[in-house]
Amino acid sequence: MTTPIPTPIRLQLGHAAVQVVADRIGADLLHIKGESLDPTVRRSGRTASDVDVLVHPDHVGALVVALRAAGWELLNDFPSSSAFEHSATLHHVAWGYLDVHRSFPGFTVRPDAAFDVLWSSAGTWEAAGRRCRVPEPTAQRLVLLLHAARSRGSHRGRQDIAHAWTAADDDVRTAIEDLAGRLGAELGLAAATGRLDAWRGHPDHDLWRIASSGGTRIDEWRARIKAAPTARGKLRLVGRAALVNVEHLAMIRGRPPTPGEVVAEFFARPVRGVREEVARRRRRQRS
Repeated sequence: MTTPIPTPIRLQLGHAAVQVVADRIGADLLHIKGESLDPTVRRSGRTASDVDVLVHPDHVGALVVALRAAGWELLNDFPSSSAFEHSATLHHVAWGYLDVHRSFPGFTVRPDAAFDVLWSSAGTWEAAGRRCRVPEPTAQRLVLLLHAARSRGSHRGRQDIAHAWTAADDDVRTAIEDLAGRLGAELGLAAATGRLDAWRGHPDHDLWRIASSGGTRIDEWRARIKAAPTARGKLRLVGRAALVNVEHLAMIRGRPPTPGEVVAEFFARPVRGVREEVARRRRRQRS
């Protein structure tokens, strides 16, 4: 009978395994969230379930190729990851799940510029004896807050906000706000800290409102199209809105979907969207 590896140890080994691959090909990455959090940033009782890394945009493609060659399976590519299209999800039979971030939702400066800001003040953390680069504590707090702002009001997200922001002193909050200004992350920080109304009229406002508070599928696609900065980007999203996210469907089912299941999902999605809209209008009428 085998004894399962405790999750924190498995995750540290996962961080180390990713760093080994990155070092082998010369890819720059920062370990974010989860086990890599500084003790001053991680709240008591907070646990992690996967490995997250933010990679220099110029190194993302090579790293994903190298990870797959090292036994990581690509489950979800960047365009399918979220409304922000920011990460790819991989899985390793021994180390579990990994999210490779090519950008971080909330940073609105160029991804390479954002990475350079975080990299320039990064510290080190040892994962299973492997030296890893991590953002400094103020940056870790900002990353945690921006992540919590996309949690649709979850209990875990509220706890992270309470620890990283509400319980912080004025100097820490000022440092977070200053860094958010350098990264163009003021709107995302406002969504995390209950100040989103001040950004009404901004193209990204609706996207963050839905990310932080929830909404229907139709709401999300409307917000994504509104937030797209170019006409070509808006048209691309309109075209994609009707398509089935086959990678996400495979993750839900635990296997590649059959052609019949993809067709069934194609017709089921608009039906669910209409039902969500009807349910929302009924709730509004009752309130």
